Amino acid sequence: MTSRKIPPIGSLAPDFRLRGPGGAFYTLSEHLGANPVVLVFYPLAFSPGCSHQLPSMQARLKQFEELGAIVYGISVDSYHSNAAFARSLKLDFPLLSDWDCQASRDYGVLLEGPDISIRAVFVIGKDGRVLFSEITDDLDDYDHMPGPEGALVALKKA
Repeated sequence: MTSRKIPPIGSLAPDFRLRGPGGAFYTLSEHLGANPVVLVFYPLAFSPGCSHQLPSMQARLKQFEELGAIVYGISVDSYHSNAAFARSLKLDFPLLSDWDCQASRDYGVLLEGPDISIRAVFVIGKDGRVLFSEITDDLDDYDHMPGPEGALVALKKA
C-alpha cells in the first residue's frame, strides 16, 4: 500500500539531499529563491514504463528550461544505476538516488513492500511551495503516466 502523505498544493515541499551523477549531492533547498523545480518520481531504472516516462520529459526539457525550471528524476535505484540509465536514454537532466526511500516517503509516493516509488510529477515553486502534483498508482498504465504537460501548465501560471 502507498504511504499517502502527499504534500498538498500550496504547502512547503519536503527538502531532500540525494546523490546524483558522479555521486554529487543535490537538494531542493539549493534552488529556493532562484528556480522552480520539477520532480519526476519513477519506479525503477531500465524498466519498460520508466524507459517511456523519462524520455517524454526529455522531449520537453527545453520548454522547462525556458521557464527557468530545473528537472530531476528520482528513483530508489543507486546513483550508479541511474547514471547508466540516463546515458542509455540520452537524458540531459539528473537522475537522483533515493536509496533509503526517504524522499519517496516524504512525498507520499512510496509503494511499501517492494519499496519503490510510484509514478509522480511535482512542481515546486521558487518559494519552495508545491504548485502541482500528478500521481498514478498503476505502474503498468503507460497511457496515463504523469508527464510534462500538466507541469508545464503549472509553471506557466506561476
